[in-house]
Formats: sequence, C-alpha cells, structure tokens
Amino acid sequence: MANTIQTDIAIIGAGPVGLFAVFEAGLLKMRCHLIDYLPQAGGQLSEIYPKKPIYDIPGYPSVLAQELVDNLVKQAEPFNPGYTFGERIETLEKRDERDFQLVTNLGTNVEAKAVVIAGGLGCFEPRKPEVEGLTKFENGKGVNYMILDPEQYRDKKLVIAGGGDSALDWAIFLSEVCSELTLVHR
Repeated sequence: MANTIQTDIAIIGAGPVGLFAVFEAGLLKMRCHLIDYLPQAGGQLSEIYPKKPIYDIPGYPSVLAQELVDNLVKQAEPFNPGYTFGERIETLEKRDERDFQLVTNLGTNVEAKAVVIAGGLGCFEPRKPEVEGLTKFENGKGVNYMILDPEQYRDKKLVIAGGGDSALDWAIFLSEVCSELTLVHR
C-alpha cells in the first residue's frame, strides 16, 4: 500500500459536516483524518458555489459558502486533522471488534477506531449534454460546469442550462452580474 495513516476517527467527506465533526471530536481529544475525492475541503460549497450566500446557518443572517468553509477549517485547525484530498474510498472493512481499514483508489490505507460518513451528495460529476465537439469548449473556453468566480461573468451574456435548484439559484444571483442572462431547461 502507498501510505498508511492511523487515526481515531476516519471521516469520509471534507464538507461542512465532516469539518465540524473534527471540531466536536477534537473537544473529546480524538484525532481525525478526512478523506475527500475533491482537491480541497468544503464539499459542494467550495466546488459548486463558493460565492453563493447561505441563509440557514445559525448565528449568520447570511454567509458566503466559501467563507463558511474557511471558518470551519480554521475552527478545526487546533485539533490538527489530517487530510487526504483527490482520493476516493474504494474499500471499508471492519478488521476486528474496534478497528476499521479504509483503502482509497490510489492505495492510501487509513486505519481507524471509528468511521464517520459525511459524504453529502457524494462525488461530483457534471451531467454533460451529448453535443458533438463540446470538449473543445470546456476548461475556460466558453462552457463551464461550475461557477467558482461569478465576477468572470460581469457584463457578459450568459446561458445557464439546467432545471435544478442550483441552476435557478445561480440564475437569480447572476442576474445582477451579467448584462444578459438566459436560463434553458429541456
């Protein structure tokens, strides 16, 4: 195996719930290690809409998604959690009465006394339309699947394709940013 990590609690998912679990476990003097398929902490908040305001967090009338994530990371820091990013759990086995072994797709081995699954919506993969030649417009060339910086659309014409909550949320938010916005659904 590539790397073996020993910890008290292995947390699958480094989104808000996983990050807050580090804080709670740290208060009980437990060591935590988070594993997430994304390249950074924050889950859906960081990956899909870091600049989106959130209105349902206790103590915050409004907080930007990435600001919430940054605060959760800072809150967890005193407990020195370990992080494995960009890897997905492939196997989870109970080794004996008290121990678990987790192995990632890249061979990282995590041994823990307990496992917390804070997977949220799971691994993100955008549903891409079946359009021939679409790939040549991806990666900053006109077609984006996630909005990381709304300011890049300032005073531009924008089309959002989708009918889910996220598409509607972004259409409302970006209507104040874009010069022209069209929402397309089926």
